[in-house]
Amino acid sequence: MQTQSDIIDAPVQRPKCVETTAMGAAYLAGLAVGYWKDREDVRKNWAIERTVSPCISGEQREKRLHGWNKAVKCALGWAEE
Repeated sequence: MQTQSDIIDAPVQRPKCVETTAMGAAYLAGLAVGYWKDREDVRKNWAIERTVSPCISGEQREKRLHGWNKAVKCALGWAEE
């Protein structure tokens, strides 16, 4: 998560329940059968465990992005063979 935050230069929030696909399906099912009254009820149930903030300089970010783009180009070239 720290790498994601550093690269996108924005905070990243980790929910308490990391099974977000299953939780989303459960929320939708609960809404459909009336377990939750509305989307606000669902929002009240959502909890963030941790927030990670960017901690690298713009220069470091550019260097990492350059390395990432170089790696992707190499992988694409390898895949074309």
